[in-house]
Formats: sequence, C-alpha cells, structure tokens
Amino acid sequence: TEEKDRAPVGQPLQHMAALSQCTGEAQYVDDLPSQRHTLHAAFVLSERPHARLVSVDASRAEAVSGVAGFLSAKDLSTEENKWGPVLCDEELFRREKVTSTGQPIGLVVADTQETAQRAARLVRVQYEDLEKPVLNMQDAINGKSFLGNVLTQEDGNVEAALKAPDSVVVEGDIRLGGQEHFYLETCSAHVVPGESDELTIYTSTQNPMKTQKFAAKACGIPFSKVVCRMKRMGGGFGGKETRTVFISSAAALAAHRLQRPVRINLDRDVDMWITGTRHPFYGKYRAAAGPDGCLRALDLELYCNAGFSMDLTEPIIGRALFHSDNCYKIPNMRIKGYMCQTNTVSNTAFRGFGGPQGLIIAEAWLEHLATKLKMRPEEVREKNLYAFEGDRTHFFQAMERCPVQRMWKELAESSELSTRNAVIEQFNNENRWRKRGIALLPTKFGISFTAKFMNQAGALVHIYTDGTVLVTHGGTEMGQGLHTKMAQVTARALRIPFEDVHVRETATDTVPNSSPTAASASSDLYGMAILNACEQLNKRLQPYLEGAGGNFKSAVHAAFFDRCDLSAHGFYKTPDIGYDWTKPDAERGRPFNYFTYGAACTEVEVDALTGDMRMLRTDLLMDLGNSLNPAIDVGQIEGAFMQGFGWTMLEETMWGCDEFPWLKPGACFTRGPGTYKIPSFNDVPVDMRVTLLKDSANDRAVHSSRAIGEPPFFLGASAFFAARAAIAAARADAGFSGHFTVDTPLTPERIRMACGDQIASKFAAGCSRSRPSGFW
Repeated sequence: TEEKDRAPVGQPLQHMAALSQCTGEAQYVDDLPSQRHTLHAAFVLSERPHARLVSVDASRAEAVSGVAGFLSAKDLSTEENKWGPVLCDEELFRREKVTSTGQPIGLVVADTQETAQRAARLVRVQYEDLEKPVLNMQDAINGKSFLGNVLTQEDGNVEAALKAPDSVVVEGDIRLGGQEHFYLETCSAHVVPGESDELTIYTSTQNPMKTQKFAAKACGIPFSKVVCRMKRMGGGFGGKETRTVFISSAAALAAHRLQRPVRINLDRDVDMWITGTRHPFYGKYRAAAGPDGCLRALDLELYCNAGFSMDLTEPIIGRALFHSDNCYKIPNMRIKGYMCQTNTVSNTAFRGFGGPQGLIIAEAWLEHLATKLKMRPEEVREKNLYAFEGDRTHFFQAMERCPVQRMWKELAESSELSTRNAVIEQFNNENRWRKRGIALLPTKFGISFTAKFMNQAGALVHIYTDGTVLVTHGGTEMGQGLHTKMAQVTARALRIPFEDVHVRETATDTVPNSSPTAASASSDLYGMAILNACEQLNKRLQPYLEGAGGNFKSAVHAAFFDRCDLSAHGFYKTPDIGYDWTKPDAERGRPFNYFTYGAACTEVEVDALTGDMRMLRTDLLMDLGNSLNPAIDVGQIEGAFMQGFGWTMLEETMWGCDEFPWLKPGACFTRGPGTYKIPSFNDVPVDMRVTLLKDSANDRAVHSSRAIGEPPFFLGASAFFAARAAIAAARADAGFSGHFTVDTPLTPERIRMACGDQIASKFAAGCSRSRPSGFW
C-alpha cells in the first residue's frame, strides 16, 4: 500500500532515454546538424610547461585555403580574457607566458575540422624557457609552491593523546594518483549567433550558468543575450563542471566575431591532455590508538596537486578534510590541507570531489594501526564506528540516526565474512604463488555543496491543455537518470501517469542562475523545487479537480477556459546549512544536510608472480533511505564501485617529471586508451551483490530518499585493501611481516613488486627509489 501511494516514485522505472541511447538515436552535441556557413575550430596549445611567449605567428595558418580566422589574446582585453570558476586566475588565451603544456594560445577557425586542425599545426610559437618547472607535489612541497590558504580543522588535544604512555602510535604516508574522467563524449560546443549580439550555445556541460557567464564576458555582451542549451551529456563525472567553459567560450568568441556558427569537438587525445583529472593526493599521518584498539588521535597533513590554477581545488581539499574520519569516532584530530601549484594542467572535480582521497587515507592509517596492534583491520574498524545517536564529527556536526553499526553487522553476516576469512587463510596456506584477501569497509559521504549559496534550485512546470506536462529544471542529464527521477516526482505530485511528463532539456532561458549538476545533490535540490511548483499548481487546480470528479485532463481544460495560470516556477534552498572556514572550529556551522552511508565486502585473488588480480566476490550495502528509483540507483552503485576500483587498482596518469625521466618534462603521456586503462567487463567481480538498506527513511530530502551519485565510489577501494591483504600473505611466505606501504593505483606492476619474494627483492635492490614511480 505504501509503495502504491508513492508511485511512480520508488518504482524501478527504465531510464527515459535508455532505448534511444542504446539504438544510437539519442543526439549529442556533435550529432546536431550544421547550418549553412558553419565553421570548425581547433586550438593552438602550448608545448612547454613554463615559458615566456616570445612570438606567435599565425601567417602560415591564415594563408591556408578555407581558414576564416585566427583568434588569440590580442583580440581580447585583459578583463575579457580572464576566467575561472572561483578565482579568475586563468586566461582564455595565454598572453605573455605559459605555465603548463596544453594551455590555449590561440584558436584557428576554418570551413572543416580537418582544415582547422591542420592550420593550427602551422602556427609558429617561439618560447623562452623560464625557471625549472614544478611538475609534481614533491617539487611543490620542496619549493613551497602553494595556492591560497592552508585549510585546517582541529578538535581536542592531539599532542596529549599521542604522548599518553599507553598510546600505540604509527607514522606513515600514502600517495594517491589522479584519474582521467574518460567520459564517452569528449568536450564539445556548437555556437550559433543571432541578431542583436544574441548567442545560442549547445554544449556538453554540467554547468550551463558558467557557460553562459564566461561566453558573455569574453564577447563583451550581457548575460541575457547568451542562452546555453544542454540536452544530455555522454558522461561527465565532474570533468564537465568547469573545464568545458574555456572551450565553449572560445567557440562563442569566434562565432560572435565572425557572425557565423562555430563548432568545436575535441579529439580524445586533446581532451585527455587539456581538461585535467582527479587531484593526486599525498597524505602524511601520525595516528594513535589504545591497546584495546580504540582510536585516540590523528595528526594529518594532506597535499593535493592543483595544477597551474585554483579551479575547484579549495572546496575539493576541504571535502577531503571533512571525510578524513570516514565512519570512525576519533576524539582528537588535527588536519591541515595544502594546495600545491604545479606546472601541469589544472586538475578539477571528479566523482567524490576530494572525499574518496580523505576516506582512503583514513583507511591507510587505520590498517597501519591494526598491524601494530596485531589485530584484524575489520576488528579495529568495528570498534570505532559512529553510534546511532550521540556522536559528533571532528567538524562539530552531530551524527543523527547513523545506521553504520547496523550496516556493518548486516553486511558481515550476509557476506559470510568470518567463514570466508577461514577459507581464505586455508587457501593461502596451501598456495605459494596465488593469494587471496578480503576486506570490509564502511563509508559515509556528506550531501550538500559546501559553499552555502550553491544550495539553491529552480524549476519550471508547464501544464498543457491536453493534460500533459513539460518540466524544466536547472539540473543536467549526463546518464545518471536525473530527468527520469524528476519526471517521477512530478507525476507523483500532480497525480498523473508517468508517461504524461516530459523533460526536454536544460536551458538558461527557462531556469536561470543554476548551480552545476554536482555534489550528488541534484535530485534533492531540483526534486524539492519541482514539488514547490507542483504544490502551486495543485492549489490552483483544486476547485477544478473537484468539479471534474478528480479527472486531471478535464480539470485542466476547465481551468484554461476559466483563465487559470497553468504554469508555475518552483524554488528551493537547503535549510540549516553553511560552513565558514574563517571562524573558530566549533562555530563554523553545519556543512552537510545529511550523510549517505554504505559498506562493501570484497574478496580478491592475486597472482604473486605476475601481479594479476581479479575480484571473486563483492557485496555492497547502501543506505538510500526510500529510493526514488531503485533500478537507476543500483546502476549508480555498480558503476561507482567499478569506477572507484579503476581509480585504486588500474588507472594511472603519467606526466613527464623526475619520476618518469624518459618523458619530456611537463608532457602528458596518458592521452588515450593505448596508455590509459579503464576497467573492462573482465574486471567486474565474478559474483556481485547489491542490497539497499531497509527501514531507513531520510526526512531531510525529497520523498525521504538519499543522494546516490558519489557515495558508493569509495567502496571500490575495498578491492585495494583486499589486494593489500593478499599481498601481505605473499610477503609472509617470503619472510616479511609487519606494516608495508602501497600507493594507488595498485597496478599489477606494484602488486608484483610489493609481494617481496626473492625475485622482487633483487629487482628492488637495484632501483633508485624506495617505492615504484608514479605521478603524484
């Protein structure tokens, strides 16, 4: 009865665009037909990591038949040329110097894409190298090359807890690699000029507002003359939150100046080079526990590789600080976050937004403590989980109805953890070169933008005289099913069939000033905005529904002839949140509306001779409250888990630096699937089980649901810690015991080297580094 009352909310309905996407009928930006006289654009990109621009000569490019023009910083004022999502610390086109390879120097516009790209290669750029570039975090730390302020959080007396006579203390570090977004559709834009300086921008972006703003700024026209239209993206994962903006702005400038439509579609190798990745992190810790395994203190320094500009680095490392406790009550904590400025491409948002980095570092020091305490990591984890009520985090937010202890018990039982531990131990005793490991991890993820002003949303709901409904909201569809969920919310609110609701596109002329579709908060924000609009419409339609005996179409017909407004604008702002880093810790406020919780148990098998690894079984348990659409949510869980697995086990970004002396300094090596490996079908667990927690309604979100996009991502790290357990078994056979450090990604090469047998030890003895090379 309850499910029927919520319908179609809560039903496992198919993604609205599933069939058109599977058949190839769904249109993306590059599928849009070109108008007459459409031009194509290609960037001229910097090839040095740190140099002065001596000259830029485009004469040979402009002489090529079909080339319509070349645009550079000379065509813009200093102010028009500035852009940046938080700080305007970037240039649309570099004017005097370059601070990374892959920065735009100019834009060639021609009648075909091939001509534009060929002409771009003819532009001659003369450089004068400046001082030695800073190419990784260690360079930045040594040279104190940091951006912004150091973010800090402190709770309790860390030094006293560390110095307690019976405290068990560990010190160590871990390095976390970046991750390429590898969305199926690369960044693209199609800009059409209109009369009176109007521009229409069709682009693949999570951020229509910033697209509109910086296109208008570059062209020197009001925001109101620029409309950004976004039907769907072929994936985003955070990579299209900000880094699409300079691409669409450059195309907009060309279209505005030449008064012809301009389109740009980046090739994969260029997209991977210039749009940034997940931030690499370095964590340095001191942690303490009592002899019984109860945590006492954490002193943590976090460093992240921002690249050449700020982009979203400050809120990203801020979220890493917020998540440095994972699900554990730590009485005394002190955390500092440093943003390293390097001469590499600016890194950006990626699913989890710094949270997964904070979470995995938490598990790294916890495993270190468990080893020293001679306890299983799972035992230490279970001892320190947050209680259902009464605990608070290190950033002074109360834990309300926290289900993590319940989830741990349920998953440990359903995954048969204790039984499988015994079976794995026997298998490892019987096999020298094949080892198995298992790990059970919890997670919690804070839901809301940590910038208070961004927690607002608008929606526009139109009812037509045939009784069908058109919904427009500020969120963008990137395959995650947002439009489907919003149609379900609308149908439930108006009490009409799901099939009578249509969501056409996202556009800045229908819902202006929208926040980017990010932070896993879009269903919460836009669902509530749509409810607000529907409540207005229901109030207006009430007398007509009574007169029509509850028949919606008849009521709408009667309302129209009675001159009743059948359109409503809805708005929502998340209440009771806001966090101010400038205030004392206890007075900073509440950063998150609520938390989404999860847990994973993963078993892996490792070949100690080759480093090959496969997942034998994964059990995932997520608390999604009352799910808006369990079919879509389970898909999100599975996809997030595999993407998290890729980050921790497979995907390795490489840039020329001291760690890779055979590469040209500052050059991006991983620019395609030939050098960069994402998970394949063969990497999926042989046995994968997903369960949604029952009886855990969330009264702080639409229809008692919880957000789903980012929270399951970290659970992919359960494979990392399971592999680490398998490596420990191999090391034990080789005569090694105690703690050892492995970094991410834990590729087959790193697994093989960590196993510590005679062959690996002999090879390691001849290496110049204590740990395998990586770009951090």
